[in-house]
Formats: sequence, structure tokens, C-alpha cells
Amino acid sequence: MERLLEQLKAIVGAKGVVESPSISAVGNWRGHPYDSPLLLRPETSEQVAAILQLCNQHQQPIVIHGGLTGMVGGTSTASTEITLSLERMRKIETIDKLGRTMTVEAGVRLQEIQQAAAAENLFFALDLGARGSATIGGNIATNAGGNQVIRYGMTREQVLGLEVVLADGTVLSSMNHLLKNNAGYDLKQLFIGSEGTLGVVTKAVLRLRPAMPARNTALVGCDQFDKLPRLLGHIESALGGKLSAFEAIWDNYYQLATQGPHLGAAPLSERHPYYALIESTGNDGEAEAQVFLGALESALEQGLIVDAVLAKSEKEQQDLWAIRDNIDSLAAIAPVIIFDVGLPIEAMEDYLKHIESELRHQLGLNQLAVFGHLGDSNLHIVVGTETEDINVYHRVEELLYAPLQALGGSISAEHGIGLEKKRYLHYSRSTEEIAAMGKLKKAFDPNNILNPGKII
Repeated sequence: MERLLEQLKAIVGAKGVVESPSISAVGNWRGHPYDSPLLLRPETSEQVAAILQLCNQHQQPIVIHGGLTGMVGGTSTASTEITLSLERMRKIETIDKLGRTMTVEAGVRLQEIQQAAAAENLFFALDLGARGSATIGGNIATNAGGNQVIRYGMTREQVLGLEVVLADGTVLSSMNHLLKNNAGYDLKQLFIGSEGTLGVVTKAVLRLRPAMPARNTALVGCDQFDKLPRLLGHIESALGGKLSAFEAIWDNYYQLATQGPHLGAAPLSERHPYYALIESTGNDGEAEAQVFLGALESALEQGLIVDAVLAKSEKEQQDLWAIRDNIDSLAAIAPVIIFDVGLPIEAMEDYLKHIESELRHQLGLNQLAVFGHLGDSNLHIVVGTETEDINVYHRVEELLYAPLQALGGSISAEHGIGLEKKRYLHYSRSTEEIAAMGKLKKAFDPNNILNPGKII
């Protein structure tokens, strides 16, 4: 292996090598190991191709790193695995204002893409709390969701073309810039959401949209769960397609997330069982503000909401979103497991009551915090486990994942599978589907060198 390591070092040069790296991941709640003996930091797709070709020849496992904000152990590395980081591939190559596309390398951070688009009076629709750390390559590899899926869809909908390096070093360039292109198989779709197990995304052509400078944001309180989906329908209809976010927040998360001196006082003076963070975007600021206010007033008149606060400035908008994004507040009930499930909206209330009861009666656990992207059927459920015993973790996971099968739900709405959810994949995918995934893996990576052991 020493000779292989020397050959790999020669490909990237002295600046591209870190021996015995010290790596910590933002989303590594489970404490997965990062024991790789070597971290490679290529600058070009050609270097990535040379690395993979050499690793494939020697059947050397390699794990790909982006911004390390994933939540399912998808970037964990063993002592026998080499780490490939795309952190030096950070060029924004071109912005086509007329065609509304941006061509970027995989290591560009999401926030940098958002800012570059805004500078051209354009808009990149993907957004999530880890925007300052997450890389677009990682977003693509996990098909990230985020805050605006209800209007714009997941990462898959924002990608027009990809350059991917396959396990044998082949550079597959499918850098399509067209919104419509039905010339054969759409190969990029195989790699979006594949978590680095089929190939390494090195470049992307992203879809941009016209900038939406007018933004209206409100936090509202609700007294019954069944009013949340009715409120969602009411707001969608009233805003005429301008709704960009509808985030549901349960009081158990709200009470944690509004703590801390950096947040100031809670924006609503009274406590409510449920809250919704609602946002619309558009072009006509004054007119759309009136429509937004009217939608809230009519919701209040119909009893769909019982309280509301409307952001009057960009700072107040940021303060409201800071509550939703205050994941650090979960440290108050740590150790925790953060779940990311999808299920029909009409089943959510009964599902939550069921798992809360089972956690309490079977394991004596009472710490629960819930929030989510209600409009796209996605809930984030945080369970305080009171222990880091892996056996307790697995019992909690079984309690939450097993009921999803009968509901047609998903064990992973947007975070992926990685290591943590692999044993539960059968609750969301059939035997035939999992077998087909295995065939794809075998076809694209016969020596199993790319993120081995992840997903399947």
C-alpha cells in the first residue's frame, strides 16, 4: 500500500495531500469514525480521474467528502479507506444570464452559488440551513431538499447537467445546458442522490431563475394539527403560486429553538401547540405584501390560526428563520437521534402520537422535538435517548421506522441513507428495488471502491 500512497500523492502534489488527517463532521451526531490514513485534495477533474483509476486498479476503497454536513454517516471512513475531498475544486466557471444557467465545480459552497446568482439578478432555488458549509457536489450526491421544495422541488430539479468520474477513472461528461433534452437516457439522474456510490460528481450545470426580490415572512400559531394542512391549502390558493416555504414547528421544538441570548425574546408572546413559518417570494413588493397580509387575515378570520407575527424587515425575517434553523438548540436534550421521515400529511398526527406513546412505554423516553417541511410531507423528529448505547439507538429507530412501511412512507425524505439507515431500507424499498440498486452498483463500481458499505 505504501507504493500506492506515493503514487496518489504524486497525482495531487504536496498541497493536495494531508496525511493522518483530523476530520470532524458537522452532522456526525452518531460519532462515526474518520480514521482515513490519507486525505487527497485534487484541483481538477483530471486529477480525480487519475486517482480513481489508480484506486480501482488496486481495489483501494475511497470515500468522497464535500462539506461534511450530512446526517447519516455517509462520509465516515475506516482506517483502510482513503478520503477524497473536493474542497479545492471551487470555481464558478460561467454564468449564462440569457440561458439562466451556472456552471460550477463540485466543491463550491451553496451560499457562494446563491450569492453569485444574486449578483446577476438571478436566483438559485436550493436553500438549507447548512448553506455556508454544504457544497453543491454533496447537495447533488444526496439530492438535498431544504426550505423551498414546496415551490421549486429538490436538488434534482435544479440540475441540468453533470460531469461525473466513474470508479474506473472514466470521465462521463453530460454537461447539458438545456431545460428540454430527451436524447436517450438522462444519465445524470443515476448519480443525483447516489451518495457517491456510483461516481464522483466533479462539475454541474445548475438551473437559475429570475430573482425574486420581494419576500414576505410570518410566524403563526395554531391550536390544532388538522388546521395546519388546511392553512397550507388556504395560503397556497390565496398567494396564487407565490408560496415558497411552509415550515411546521411543534411546540416541543419551538421551546428549545427560542432559547439563547442570540435569539432575543420569542416572537409570539403566547405558547401554541403548533406553529408555521410561512414565506412568499415575488417581484412586486407592495402589492404582494398586501396579498400576503390579506391571506393571513382571512386565515385568522376562519380560525385556521390564532396568533401571528409579520416580519417588517430583512433582519426580522432572518430572526424568524433562525428559530427554524437553530439545530444547535437540540444539545439541550442530547444525546439525540435526528430522524428525517416522509409520510402522508393526513397520517402525521396519529403517527406522532403512536411513536410518542411507544417511546414512553417501551423505553421510558419523553424528550421529543418535531419540525418539518409540511408542504412536502417531510418531518424531522428528534428523540432524546438519555444514553449513547447503540442498542437503545436501534430500538428507537425500529420504533420510528417500522410504522412507515404500512403508511407508504420514507425512512429518508431528504438526508439519504448512508450507514445509519441501511438496515431499515426495506421499510421504504421493495426487495426488487434493492436488488436493482445492487445491480447498478455492480455495473458502475464492480470492485466496490466508492463509498463502500453505504446505502446497500
